[in-house]
Amino acid sequence: MIKNFKIAIIGLGYVGLPLAVQFAKKYDVIGFDVNHKRISQLRKGLDKTNELSNSDIINVSNSLTFTSNDSDLKFANFYIVTVPTPINQRKQPDLTSIKSVSKMLGGVLKKGDFIVFESTVYPGVTRDICVPIIEKISKMSLNKDFYVGYSPERINPGDKKHKVSDIVKVVSGSNKFSLNIISKIYTSVITAGIHRASSIEVAEAAKVIENTQRDLNIALANELSIIFNKIGIDTKEVIEAASTKWNFSPYYPGLVGGHCIGVDPYYLTYKSKQVGHNPRVILSGRSLNDNMPRQIISSLTKALKLKDKPIVNSRILILGYTFKENCPDIRNTKVHDVIKILQKKNADITLFDPLINKSDLKDIFKNILITRLPKKSFFDAVLLCVPHDEFKKMGSKRIRSFLSTDGIFFDVKSLFKKNESDLRL
Repeated sequence: MIKNFKIAIIGLGYVGLPLAVQFAKKYDVIGFDVNHKRISQLRKGLDKTNELSNSDIINVSNSLTFTSNDSDLKFANFYIVTVPTPINQRKQPDLTSIKSVSKMLGGVLKKGDFIVFESTVYPGVTRDICVPIIEKISKMSLNKDFYVGYSPERINPGDKKHKVSDIVKVVSGSNKFSLNIISKIYTSVITAGIHRASSIEVAEAAKVIENTQRDLNIALANELSIIFNKIGIDTKEVIEAASTKWNFSPYYPGLVGGHCIGVDPYYLTYKSKQVGHNPRVILSGRSLNDNMPRQIISSLTKALKLKDKPIVNSRILILGYTFKENCPDIRNTKVHDVIKILQKKNADITLFDPLINKSDLKDIFKNILITRLPKKSFFDAVLLCVPHDEFKKMGSKRIRSFLSTDGIFFDVKSLFKKNESDLRL
């Protein structure tokens, strides 16, 4: 039966595209995205996220069709939704895209079709928000005319070791029949296997706590770095010493941004408040991580002052702008906050990130220099904010060559050994 399914992947970003290519190895697949430029690039085999190579896409071109035309979706009967679910300015869930897709699917849905949501949401969104929209538009009923499921995405952008087929997939369905079919579909392409959740809500919750746990662990590491900095000992050395015990889990301090760890906890805290609980621990961790750019600039300011270098009008080189290493994604990057704080202090900022097009950054910053070749012996401070492999290959000696006399090298993520930098978290 599952051989007769034609699959549509809706949203072709970091999650949707690898999934579409993986399914296209066994099924006919429609890859849909509202971004016409993205579709045009993918038709040429170009993935600007760098998750897939040209050959990865071209090799499945006979079974994978890219489109921005929603009428093409009517040819599918198994839909997988992988659109973004960000937060708004009030740090509340923004379900605009997932609601829009639900309306669109309501217009193309046929009797017997399946819809699986992979976008990160809080428990209850699929059943309480998406399904009513689909039923209203389609004039069909859940578990009678169509079926839904939830399978949380687990893609790790920039990670070339853990690909979509290598990660255990949590699956759920709106009833036993749908769970059985959805499980078979995913099992056919996920070599790592699947885990059947007892309900859609359990699967939704499993996703949102994965990144909440990581957020809190990093928040602890960040708070430890603040404490140890005041004591005068090195945080990384402390963590390495503690890691010699078998049950210690090492997490390291740093900037927490992106569209997962820095966002997902707010979905859980939103739902928590809806059911009458104030999630103090989660929100405290979020607040601490969001405050790390100020901690970094505070440490830098004190270090410059000790060398009689005021931060006002100081020449600062920022290395790395993306939200994480070896990934071109700049969504919700906390390096942006670092730069904004420096701008308020009237520092003279130069930015260098080899993974991003200069034109992309010029649309964001109007009055900082974006370079491909930093000046030597010029900067009062260099902040290595994102530990790209290219910076590691560059080496601390070359990075220090950008500094003027008595300049400060701040290795924010401790990419190099302690004696190779002047500051680190």
